[in-house]
Amino acid sequence: GTGDGRFVYRSAQENPNKFFIGIDANTKPLEKISMKATRKPAKGGLPNVLFVQAAVENLPEELNAAADEIHIHFPWGSLLRAVIAGQKDVLQSLHRICAPECLIEIVIGIDEERDKSEIERLELPQLSPEYLENVLIPKYKAAGFAILEKGILSSSDWSKLETSWARKLQNNSNRQVTYLILQAS
Repeated sequence: GTGDGRFVYRSAQENPNKFFIGIDANTKPLEKISMKATRKPAKGGLPNVLFVQAAVENLPEELNAAADEIHIHFPWGSLLRAVIAGQKDVLQSLHRICAPECLIEIVIGIDEERDKSEIERLELPQLSPEYLENVLIPKYKAAGFAILEKGILSSSDWSKLETSWARKLQNNSNRQVTYLILQAS
């Protein structure tokens, strides 16, 4: 999910020769930034950004093989469940929109105490190194992704991510932030 869209918008601003697409099932947080993006360039409009309402399980066919990079930072709700559980339909949907050798960066932040109700509601497994290695990574590999890198980010590293959630969560030392860098094959 694109959340408030600022990461996508800033990325488009900083890289005018690349095209950026932000996807989220919930358009409410995107209203302001998507309106801003459609303005004239002198008023903050950007011709290289598009926001799309879609669920990750059912991404538009127009996006097939279109993504050179996919960033999933601090997912929540059904997207969080999908990436932590390695849901086959979601991984297939993500793989479908990947161009050859597309890079995917997934950053998951969980605080076992503060997020307890969401963890229980979504029936999330504990994202331990054993779970990552023995359960999750094999699912991503089976879906056609090579694992380039994986690990735990320190709070000083993940707070550098250019997302609103990274800034909001940076003072929480109990939040374990796990990352995966994948490549579509």
